[in-house]
Amino acid sequence: MSYLNYFDQIVKVHESIKQYIHKTPLDYSSTFSNIAGAKVYLKMENLQKTGSFKVRGAFSKLISLSQAERERGVIAVSAGNHAQGVAYAASVLGIKSTVVMPETAPISKYLATKNYGANVILHGKFLHESMKKAEEIIRETNAVLVHPYDDLNVILGQGTLGLELLEAEPDVVVVPIGGGGLISGISIALKAKRNNLKVIGVQSSASPSMKVSVELGRLVEIEPSFSIADGILVKNPSKITYEVISELVDDIVLVDDEDIANAILYLLERNKTIAEGAGAASVAAIISGKIKVGNGKKVIPIISGGNIDMSLLARIIDRMLFKSKRVVKVKVLVPDKPGYLNRVLSRVAQIRGNVIDVIHDRMSTDVKPGFTKIHVVFEIPVSESLSEFLYSLALDGIEATLVE
Repeated sequence: MSYLNYFDQIVKVHESIKQYIHKTPLDYSSTFSNIAGAKVYLKMENLQKTGSFKVRGAFSKLISLSQAERERGVIAVSAGNHAQGVAYAASVLGIKSTVVMPETAPISKYLATKNYGANVILHGKFLHESMKKAEEIIRETNAVLVHPYDDLNVILGQGTLGLELLEAEPDVVVVPIGGGGLISGISIALKAKRNNLKVIGVQSSASPSMKVSVELGRLVEIEPSFSIADGILVKNPSKITYEVISELVDDIVLVDDEDIANAILYLLERNKTIAEGAGAASVAAIISGKIKVGNGKKVIPIISGGNIDMSLLARIIDRMLFKSKRVVKVKVLVPDKPGYLNRVLSRVAQIRGNVIDVIHDRMSTDVKPGFTKIHVVFEIPVSESLSEFLYSLALDGIEATLVE
């Protein structure tokens, strides 16, 4: 049986959960449209309740439970968005919830899940260790497991996003893939009504388990490596999502952390929106050229979540500003006498630079006696002014080198 036959059930699920969720906006992006040669509209699921699409599937699953199952309570295993979605949905529906999170989960996501009303247990360094703890609790309490993607009810809930996309009449929809629940639900909703529409998945190159499984024609496990897109790092795809994706998804591409970090910065600076690594993967695939759209087509990348750790966001911003030479570090060697630092800083001011940091080093082996090495970190309005700055220091007789 084709999974397209589940379309009517997605419609029924939407009727049952729409009072609890947001219909998230579409935001046209001239920046991304110009880059892609297409009409790019962002689907802002980062503005969904709890900051992620996950709440759709959580409500779908919990509403489907019998009264006896509700009384047993629910349990979930997650390091982030699924945890918050289940905790929030359970709180709204008056169901007791337990969430097992790895000890390495970001403190912001731990606190958010706890504040939504869940009993949060930290156990293990990795999700498979957290799952073992959850299985112990299930044996003791008979709680109902709410799986993030290996559950048809959850997939149908995520598919309600696809109903909203149908109204926009896109030509291409780009969806991040972790376990595959989101793209499975969206694909069912879209392809049931518009079979010529393209659905393209995006995985992190650190975790290509679904892409490799589809290419090999069988399920495979791939241990993820580190990525800032922690929300789509999945070792074990599920049978049901693998089957839906194999039937309905047109292609899967990979992006790396550089692509994702660049997309996060673009979204923040140009579209004034915060996306987590997984949420920015769809945009990363477009602006990196991994997906060729063009020809003025209407393309909708899903910004699936915005729950990024603030310290990580700060590091990404610093890294990408440095990479694009909007923030630079210059090493100068000058006599260790009054006035030389002022000469350097005055040259920074001439190009309208803004000094961020000044670091002196008199002890390194490459510093001659009586000299000091100074690292000056500063913002510049345009990268072309850097050569003017280095040339002006050379005229002053000051040796300067750009630190890459």
